[in-house]
Amino acid sequence: MIRQHNPIYKPTLLCLPALLALCFSPAFAQSTSTDEKAETKLPEIKVLGSGEQKYLSKLSSTATKTETLLLDTPQAISVVTKDLIRDQSLRSMADVIRYVPGIVTAQGEGNRDTAVFRGNSSTGDFFVDGIRDDVQYFRDFYNIESVEALKGSNAMIFGRGGSGGVINRVSKQAQWTPLQEASFTFGSWKNRRASVDLGTPINANLALRVNGMVENGDSFRDGFHAKRKGVTPTLALRIGADTLLNLSYEHFRDDRTADRGIPSYLGKPLDVAASRFIGNAELSNTWSQVDAFSALLEHDFGAGINLRNRTRIANYDKFYQNIFSGAVSADGKNVSLNGYNNATQRKNLFNQTDLSFESQLAGLKHRYLLGLELGQQNTDNFRNTAYFPSAGNATSIVVPLTQATTNNVVFKQSASDANNHGVATVAAIYAQDQIEISPQWQAILGLRRDQFKVDFTNNRNASKIEHTDTPISPRVGLVFKPEKALSLYASYSLAFAPRAGDQLSSLTPSNQAFEPEKYTNLEIGTKWDVRPDLNFSAALYHLDRKNMVITDPSDPTKSILIDGQRSQGLELAVNGRITPEWSVVGGYAYQDAKLSKTQSASLKAGATLAQVPTHSASLWNRYDFNRAWGMGLGIVYRGQIYPSTDNTVTIPGFTRIDAAAYYAWDQHLQFQLNIENLNDTRYYASANSNNNISPGSPRAIRLGINLKF
Repeated sequence: MIRQHNPIYKPTLLCLPALLALCFSPAFAQSTSTDEKAETKLPEIKVLGSGEQKYLSKLSSTATKTETLLLDTPQAISVVTKDLIRDQSLRSMADVIRYVPGIVTAQGEGNRDTAVFRGNSSTGDFFVDGIRDDVQYFRDFYNIESVEALKGSNAMIFGRGGSGGVINRVSKQAQWTPLQEASFTFGSWKNRRASVDLGTPINANLALRVNGMVENGDSFRDGFHAKRKGVTPTLALRIGADTLLNLSYEHFRDDRTADRGIPSYLGKPLDVAASRFIGNAELSNTWSQVDAFSALLEHDFGAGINLRNRTRIANYDKFYQNIFSGAVSADGKNVSLNGYNNATQRKNLFNQTDLSFESQLAGLKHRYLLGLELGQQNTDNFRNTAYFPSAGNATSIVVPLTQATTNNVVFKQSASDANNHGVATVAAIYAQDQIEISPQWQAILGLRRDQFKVDFTNNRNASKIEHTDTPISPRVGLVFKPEKALSLYASYSLAFAPRAGDQLSSLTPSNQAFEPEKYTNLEIGTKWDVRPDLNFSAALYHLDRKNMVITDPSDPTKSILIDGQRSQGLELAVNGRITPEWSVVGGYAYQDAKLSKTQSASLKAGATLAQVPTHSASLWNRYDFNRAWGMGLGIVYRGQIYPSTDNTVTIPGFTRIDAAAYYAWDQHLQFQLNIENLNDTRYYASANSNNNISPGSPRAIRLGINLKF
């Protein structure tokens, strides 16, 4: 297999000269030379993201790029707090999504996080601290403070993608409060995990924090094994009285079996044991490695004027290989197997500069945001197809279901396999105005213009494609607050997806001339702080997908654009405390997501979109009996789904119960027992296609030991 690494390019987008100038400025020299005289007890750094109260968050700096109450943000937002991550022992993005209304998880071919936002599947709409983190891999939360799911199209803040929403992870940062924590978890199928969170102030102007994690274990699936490790040191540096510099570096590695589940038969999942691996587990492996450096520079000019500059340089190396099931024969005795491998190397370089300030104009209070985003992504992709010598060197082999595996496989390139190099550059400017019209009325107006350019090279034939999109993305929101604790809102937003796709890999000569796909989101909703520590929210939305490319029914040699997909729905959410002892988080979603135009002979108008349940709901409760003892109980319901938009296979719905028990020996030692799928129900957790369906885990137990020292 050919391995082609990204070329090194000059980081012209960075503002490193400004950072160095500040570091060696007289103000910095003076501040660092008087460490011993300075006050040693300084306020903690505000983490970019949400202000939390157990399971309830009040603030977000992600949805508007300014610190704004969620109550005043005209958009449906769900925040998974650090307390909820700990109490439920959440490990994966699929775990997090389970308690977020309006988003479901897809299988992702067993090698990546995949979320379905209001009917739109994506592997690229993932961010960390507001910066794109779009490579296909499984993320972890060892260094994460909270997870924010922002629903609805919103390219004004995030740029391309975000068709139905985005998920942003808020990272842990160095603080001036000493922190020494460690956790150890032991669970079913030899699962073992250890993590540490260590922080200390070095002096009045310098603080250090280190997060680390190692994990190793199997699963209920035959032949499956996973191991991962990560370490993230962060440094906070005060440069004078009004300037703060945060630096962080992450090294993360994930190795696991690429598990694509089981096929279907007669319109439903094949009736085999949940543990059954169809294909070859030994030849199905995936690994990813992430090395990322981040820098955040913030300066307060006073008088409400603030400057924030954030840079992220990330190198991603990803490989996956799989032998997986195809269709089952009509008599139910045989199954076809296919396979391939794929290698991706990507280097991301992004820089965002935001200037916010306030003013009075025409008797109205305005909070302005002016922003600039510059970015470059270099991507190399190489794919091989699996050939089966025992089947005449064919790319598919038929084997008996009783022994649905094969070892005789050769991986090599087919005539159409990718060997590509791509460079994507983005330059975007945006402006936002948050207007306080009166104590009851607020408005938000935003506009963004992107220049998104892709230079795509096919290394097999040296052909080149260059394409540039210059979309304009508006955002309009109106908030009415009849009471201080109650808001009603309406919003309009737009997102676009370039022809290169969310992984920058699908640009072809036949589609490069078309306009980007567009996603228009109309939403109305309400948010109500029932009490200071309990919030209820509701949202109604209408989302249209336009500019979809299909083959012209009257001329198969041509392609045309259609407006072909519509999602409508209702989302309800509750977060916070019912009583001081009883904490809850829950939600319900009704989704009606269908094709509005026929796209092919198998994709008809009126078909339900893949992976979208009409009804889904979840509710998690924690009740603390006293300072020592607590219990948790969760219920998750998902209605039936179709794994493909052809709607020929149905995955049945399910109801699953989770439970937990907590015991605090003292303030330094706590024990935690989590039971997943307490009722041991048989269900199917996710899918990628009609013949790649993932069985859900049977009852699983994890024992956690949490230390503070």
